[in-house]
Amino acid sequence: MSATPDPLFLEFQDAIAGRYSLDRELGRGGMGIVYLAREVHLDRSVAIKLLPPERSAQPALRDRFLREARLAAKLSHPNIIPIHAVEERGVFVFYVMAFVDGETLAQRVGARGPLTSTEGTRVLREVAWALAYAHAQGLVHRDVKPDNILLEGATGRVLVADFGIAAAFADASADGIAGTPEFMSPEQVLGAPLDARSDLYGFGATAFYAFSGRVPIDGASVTEVLARQVTEQPPALASIGVVVPRKLAALVDRCLAKDPAHRPASAQAVGEQLGAAIELRRELPVALRAFVRRSGRLDGGGTLISAAIILPASVSIAAEFGRVPGFATFFCGAVLFPATYFTNAAFQLSRKGFAHQDLAPAFAAELERAREELALERGLARPSVVERWLPSVARISAALAGSTLLVAMLGGRRVLDSAWGTWPLIFGVAVVSTAGSIVLAQRRRDVDTEFWGSLWTGRAGKALFSIARKMLSGKTPVSAMTHRATELSLGMAAEQLFESLPKATRAAIGDVPAILRRLQDDAQSLRRRYDDLQEALAAAGDIAESEDYADVRSARDEIHSRLGEAVGALETIRLHLLRLHAGSTSIESLTTHLGIAAEVSEQVERMIAAHEEVDRSLRFPREIATTPI
Repeated sequence: MSATPDPLFLEFQDAIAGRYSLDRELGRGGMGIVYLAREVHLDRSVAIKLLPPERSAQPALRDRFLREARLAAKLSHPNIIPIHAVEERGVFVFYVMAFVDGETLAQRVGARGPLTSTEGTRVLREVAWALAYAHAQGLVHRDVKPDNILLEGATGRVLVADFGIAAAFADASADGIAGTPEFMSPEQVLGAPLDARSDLYGFGATAFYAFSGRVPIDGASVTEVLARQVTEQPPALASIGVVVPRKLAALVDRCLAKDPAHRPASAQAVGEQLGAAIELRRELPVALRAFVRRSGRLDGGGTLISAAIILPASVSIAAEFGRVPGFATFFCGAVLFPATYFTNAAFQLSRKGFAHQDLAPAFAAELERAREELALERGLARPSVVERWLPSVARISAALAGSTLLVAMLGGRRVLDSAWGTWPLIFGVAVVSTAGSIVLAQRRRDVDTEFWGSLWTGRAGKALFSIARKMLSGKTPVSAMTHRATELSLGMAAEQLFESLPKATRAAIGDVPAILRRLQDDAQSLRRRYDDLQEALAAAGDIAESEDYADVRSARDEIHSRLGEAVGALETIRLHLLRLHAGSTSIESLTTHLGIAAEVSEQVERMIAAHEEVDRSLRFPREIATTPI
């Protein structure tokens, strides 16, 4: 408490003496003054919000404040600050709420910068839960903003404050509106009737601030901000360089739609979408994480030193003992040793029950994590001239070094001797420029993970896992499937069942793995397209149910149906393979169902091709329109 408290502090303390003991002022604004106090009888810390005396002198405002505070006091939710009492003491009107030992979202962002997408999604989901509960009780907040969102220090729990209190000031203000200009919905600025969707606009502006550290609509004066809230669409979150998942950014943008009908249907729906985003980012199994980050790579310091030694050593051996020993040295160092290491890595992961199909989502998750961290740490501007040109220098010098080495090794001792004077210089330029370009690129993106991801998810990785499966001789243990999409789990289980059949039976059935992988690919393509259409319909808000969106809804439903057929075909194959193991079905019956599954796959692929053709035809006119003549 200040050594010289203001007169209001002393007068208020005198009015509530015996019930509450004021400690200090926590903050103040147009809607009230907040004090930290002790409730005497229960001996607990509380926060008291006092209606400014000049406002409590207005009977209409005083009555409205008391009425709204008492309505808010009826709310009981883990993410809403509970109001213990609403009281009048002479000229003083106030309510008493639980004291939260922590900081506001505004203080958190101001002190430590924007939230990561993982932390921000968790915080916003809890805010959405609080809003959904209040809306279900018929109460609209009217002033959703970072200052009204508290983060409890001990637990990290999110609590929303000041439910409904802004409404008490709306009727008494000169223009009939109240709130914080930067977070007010257009309809609130215009004084139009408000519903839950107005809170979603404030929620979107709060989310924009949490992820970017800035408000979506700003201005030099309150009047300018209010005018822009009505007339200007906030920038898309992704357009200002904020690194968050695409669907999360789209959700924030939808909440900030000027037309309430284009916002999400409810706070409950927003909470569900945020929950889905959290589920998609759940932890991968430890074995996969370790493989993606360490055991699936060959990029330690020793590897770099070895790479720098292999080429000169090969040249020296070729000069001294001939081309064959030189090529043999190069082959062993550059090909045989890495191949052996990678085969063993694939074998070890396969022993734990994982397969090649698990690698794509694992590397994608690692790249997403790295992208967030780099964006938070670096925040770099556009690439410099050196960053743009150094990769080209690296490629050219590497090509020259490789071709010079090859010619020298094929040309015999005389050519080797003549090339030895220039080759080290070219090789040195190649090494320095390549290392430099990788270091510069690594500041913006995880180049290592991109490289190893492309290697393992491509043909080389597929071949290594094929070798690993043969080394296991069909003894792969079944691992937990919780990290896999349904189609991957079914397909991989069916493939393991197929491989455990006798060789003669496998030969009689045909190429089951090819059909399984084809169905898996089809199902994943359908799932991605279904998610895109769902996102487009969600972005349209209420008008998504109009006739204008009938074709989109029809396409979504068709894709959903085909996805069910593809997954159903995988399930049927798995069940028949189980029955074949149990001796309760015949090879002919399984072959029939494999034929049906192949037909399902063909139908799905024709549908996907047709949709892609439509997409190209829709894009083509736009490309022509934007091409300069």
